[in-house]
Amino acid sequence: MHLFIIPLAVMLVTQGIKMAIEYSKGTFSWSHVSGYGGMPSSHEALVTSLAYTMGYFEGITSPAFALSLILFAVVLRDALGIRYQLGVHGTVLNRLIKELPDREEYKFPILTERLGHSLPEVSAGIVVGFLLTALAVGMVS
Repeated sequence: MHLFIIPLAVMLVTQGIKMAIEYSKGTFSWSHVSGYGGMPSSHEALVTSLAYTMGYFEGITSPAFALSLILFAVVLRDALGIRYQLGVHGTVLNRLIKELPDREEYKFPILTERLGHSLPEVSAGIVVGFLLTALAVGMVS
């Protein structure tokens, strides 16, 4: 059960850290609680924790650890690559829509701009995920 609970708890704690950081900067929004983006990446913390947990309890030569590393790489690439670029596209398109005449502007939806992560956000998610998991594993073992 700890193979599931530890990564899930790490993700929730990281999401709480993210919300606390946003609150302290005055950028908190309830829509961000279940949204994407922000510092640190709770997705990266989750997959880091999953890989750490699988490696620790199942062994680094286990198929479970191999799969968790592949999932880690996919989530990392997704956050830094396509989701980040989608956010950039959303920002640019929203600016272009704002330049339209008012009678045309309303025809287009406001696009989400916060989808991916910067390298520091992903790196912080990895570090937080690793440290929280090490703490949790130490408490379980």
